[in-house]
Amino acid sequence: MHSYLLFLCVAGFFIEYGFTRLTPDFIHPCPVDDRACLIQSTKDAIPYFTKGIPELGVPSMDPFYIERLSIPLSGLKISFFNGKVTGFRKAVIDNVESNFAKRKFVLEFHSNVTLKGGYDATGRILTFPINGEGDAKIKITNLKMKVMMNLDMMSDDKGVKHLFVKNYKYNFGYGDKVQYNLTNLVKGSPELSRTLLQFLNENWKLVSEEFGKPVVDYATELALRTIEKFFLAVPYEELIEGPVPSFK
Repeated sequence: MHSYLLFLCVAGFFIEYGFTRLTPDFIHPCPVDDRACLIQSTKDAIPYFTKGIPELGVPSMDPFYIERLSIPLSGLKISFFNGKVTGFRKAVIDNVESNFAKRKFVLEFHSNVTLKGGYDATGRILTFPINGEGDAKIKITNLKMKVMMNLDMMSDDKGVKHLFVKNYKYNFGYGDKVQYNLTNLVKGSPELSRTLLQFLNENWKLVSEEFGKPVVDYATELALRTIEKFFLAVPYEELIEGPVPSFK
């Protein structure tokens, strides 16, 4: 009898203090629409969340990998492969806003982001011919992003309710600078390759506007799918502190 009572006490302790929660310790729930809490909670979570949460099936966002990303442009086709992107772990959170009644969520941040990997390219950039294949390193200093999400609710096969990302849109700015380092831009011509690389770095804004957006699109889509996997793994009640409002 004493063992049974002890078991009930221990079980009650675990339930009372949330030891059965699925959310990791670095996720700090906030009251609905509490902007100050949301900002601080996001700041606390980013360094850990971006590493991934394997036990919940949530992949890493820093680093994340690009198996192959082809970017067809006017007069130029460039592909990145075996790419590794880093930097989001050190993102600086500028703003987080929630309007639970309207199912809206806004995240603003800035970060230095680096892509390393291989590339191949054929075509032209302005008057410069490109027929290259080699190593690529692209560093964006102070990438600024604002992501606006519309959320909704769904129930899993056990009737547990989860948030999910219904749709989203974003805008971004390249910040202070984009630096390119691509080897062998023109096969068999190191001198022309250096000249072209110099042009890319001196005109980084123009070049980035040409083929930067598909890379950011890829990263944003990955990030949103990662967030959605987290939402689908964790009941939404665990993400809110205090009374859970209706979500109709």
